[in-house]
Amino acid sequence: MDIDLDRYDSRRSTVYADRGMVATSQPLAAQAGISMLQDGGNAFDAAVATAAALNVVEPTSTGLGGDVFALYRTAEGTVEGMRSCGGAPADATIENVRAALETTDDRSAYYPESRGYAVDSGDDTDDLEMPFLGPHAVTVPGTARGWEATIEEFGTVSLARTLEPAIHYAMEGYPVSEVISHYWSGAEDLFTTENAREAYLFDGNPPESGQTVTLPRLGESLRTIASEGADAVYEGEIAGEIVAEIQRRGGFMTREDLADFEPEFVDPVSTSYNGAEIFELPPNNQGLIALEALNIAEEIGAGEYAYDSPERVHAFAEATKLAFVDGHHYIADPTFESVPPLASKVYARERARTIRDAESPIREPPIGVPTRAAEDADTVLLTVGDEDGNLVSFINSRFAGFGSGLVAGETGIALQNRGASFSLDPADPNSLEPGKRPFHTLVPAIAKFEEDDWAAFGVMGGYMQPQGHVQVISNIVDYGMTPQQALDAPRWRYREDGTLGVEERLPNASKLARIGHDVRVLPPTLFGGGQLVRSRGGTLEGGTEPRKDGAVVGY
Repeated sequence: MDIDLDRYDSRRSTVYADRGMVATSQPLAAQAGISMLQDGGNAFDAAVATAAALNVVEPTSTGLGGDVFALYRTAEGTVEGMRSCGGAPADATIENVRAALETTDDRSAYYPESRGYAVDSGDDTDDLEMPFLGPHAVTVPGTARGWEATIEEFGTVSLARTLEPAIHYAMEGYPVSEVISHYWSGAEDLFTTENAREAYLFDGNPPESGQTVTLPRLGESLRTIASEGADAVYEGEIAGEIVAEIQRRGGFMTREDLADFEPEFVDPVSTSYNGAEIFELPPNNQGLIALEALNIAEEIGAGEYAYDSPERVHAFAEATKLAFVDGHHYIADPTFESVPPLASKVYARERARTIRDAESPIREPPIGVPTRAAEDADTVLLTVGDEDGNLVSFINSRFAGFGSGLVAGETGIALQNRGASFSLDPADPNSLEPGKRPFHTLVPAIAKFEEDDWAAFGVMGGYMQPQGHVQVISNIVDYGMTPQQALDAPRWRYREDGTLGVEERLPNASKLARIGHDVRVLPPTLFGGGQLVRSRGGTLEGGTEPRKDGAVVGY
């Protein structure tokens, strides 16, 4: 049963400060970031400290066994990106993975339909899909190297210093917050090995909200990284534990796969929307989907409708559908596949004709991606601003909750299942290949509204992410909402099955059905987790997701 967030009547207002601000999905993690700023660190130091703390206090959505991305505006005024996500192991060919799956005695360990994921293992070996769980879904984790690269490139304190709050929470304990407790309940079925259950269950049970827990194994791993640096995860003892766990379960990752990994700093992609400039990460991330959707929406005048009109939602949803179709067909690792200029205004004008010529909502084609289970995957996002003008949007994820179901030996590190986004069809742009990075849902973002008015933002939740970006930007640009209002506003989302999901409080939702949409009222937890910090004329403004346990803290 989904947690009932609509039972709360509490109100949040936009937070203002002038020295520093952190917005994220767990209050203790936000406090970890603020303490870093108060002790003289900058926004990048605070971002890593917050992310590391989330690794402990929100382990249901993030961790060292996953990947990390950043998009940021520096105090010097440049917008840049960091991508720290690993690829498939060198021996993870389509042939090798198919052979492993064909000989397994228990495919339910890889294709967990019984656990609520919409994944089809295929009745025939010719129909096999990429596993959602297990060793073959694990790609090289980028988190530790990404944290370290962020500090080395932009930070002012040591990596060890940024890890101190996380180590404290792991070793000394913290009370579990309510929404996170709800998601933690899935660990009881996901974790089947003894080391995984000992790391994340307590007397065999997930924690209740308010229950104080410790994660000592994870805490010791964080201490090792603080002492030895990220090399511990890629070349040291932790690397050995990761490789041993994956190979013990039949996977192909080697120490060489880990040792060869390095993060990269990349140029963002961008477009303008009704006077604002929006920056996203390039492929293999799905940022181009948000940009194309904004371009199409601008072309058809979606933001010109009254906010509470069904025509507004219809126009934005139709623009988003087309962007998904294009993005999920073309976006892949750019070192393996070429990606067309989906953020082009010219391209958007061509695609907009499809909407103008349609007499009812577009019915085809579907989203069409290798794994439908990515649709509702969840993760964490944090945004930070400091008094020097640095703004950071930082994302850390294992893909779906606790990830693959594997925990690396005694390290307490749960390993991601991002490899589930690969296809076993060699003709697919996202087909599995050694060293290839999978399609990534994670999209941190930066917006420029005026010369001295910038924001770091994002909305988490699988395929909700680009849709959330479109809605938050439109709420601010078209309807003049504050950061908190933009996040509080009721949301909609186009889904892989062609339905239009809406929150119950969305105005005139029933009229969308009259237009022709197949409308489904969905619980709030399926509409993402947004965070936003805005720097306007030297004043910081912040909003945090009401559908999470989060907080925005300034000083």
